[in-house]
Amino acid sequence: MTDHPITPPPELVQQWLSEFLYEVPTGQSTAYIAARAAQWGADQELEACCEWLKSEGHEYEHEALFAARRPKPPSLKKQALEALDDVSKMSETLYSSYDPPEEIYSDQVDIIRRALEALPDD
Repeated sequence: MTDHPITPPPELVQQWLSEFLYEVPTGQSTAYIAARAAQWGADQELEACCEWLKSEGHEYEHEALFAARRPKPPSLKKQALEALDDVSKMSETLYSSYDPPEEIYSDQVDIIRRALEALPDD
């Protein structure tokens, strides 16, 4: 394989393999390594584009590009509020039932619980 500027260094691939051994179910190594390599390559390309914009005098545009292509995930509080809204809407549609489906409580309750646990104990 010919070296390409976006080819991950062997040490990084070795790190991903080590992570795979401890974090990924057996039989999914190829998909795991491919996903990590694709993300790394995309990050390298975005970084190069941002550097080019800066070198061309587009200081704020590079920040906007980075923010648009790598948005921060919503805060735990925002996730909790959205999950709570979802549960509320589901319970309204299930108004006549006293036993809401379990899927209402699975992910949403976990998010709400983590958000509440993250709040200070004042």
